[in-house]
Amino acid sequence: MEAATPRITLRPLAPGDEAELLRIHTTPEVRHWWDEPAEGFPWTDEPESTRLTIEVDGAIAGMIQFAEERDAKYRHAGIDLFLDPAVHGRGVGTEAVRRVVRHLVDDRGHHRITIDPAAANTAAIRAYEKAGFRRVGVMRRYERDTGGDGWHDGLLMELLADER
Repeated sequence: MEAATPRITLRPLAPGDEAELLRIHTTPEVRHWWDEPAEGFPWTDEPESTRLTIEVDGAIAGMIQFAEERDAKYRHAGIDLFLDPAVHGRGVGTEAVRRVVRHLVDDRGHHRITIDPAAANTAAIRAYEKAGFRRVGVMRRYERDTGGDGWHDGLLMELLADER
């Protein structure tokens, strides 16, 4: 028997989302890649990003954000997200990314979207590839490890509007 396809909604971050997003952010599976939430999360820690709450079947399941480079010479957007481990492996991340890409290309006029998971985050990489992203290259010692003791590689991935 196949599992039912989850009903996924993306909506603007709203007052009242904080507690559940913090709970998800601090699960070991998410904290491993995202580290501890910064002061002001989810409202003031990344003011240049637009954040959306991801709901699955009416319940908060994570957050997706995008940031836009507005300089016409380099115009593009970048995406990042995290999901409650309870919904991992159900296609939620891939679908959320597809929807944000569609918005960034069709509504915001971007021709190129990037995402940069940790090179060891194979589940995220697989989800992004399903959404149409391609591997561009490894950024060596790109990001601090959780706790700040070392560095790990990041994988730069991109999707061009005319390749989706």
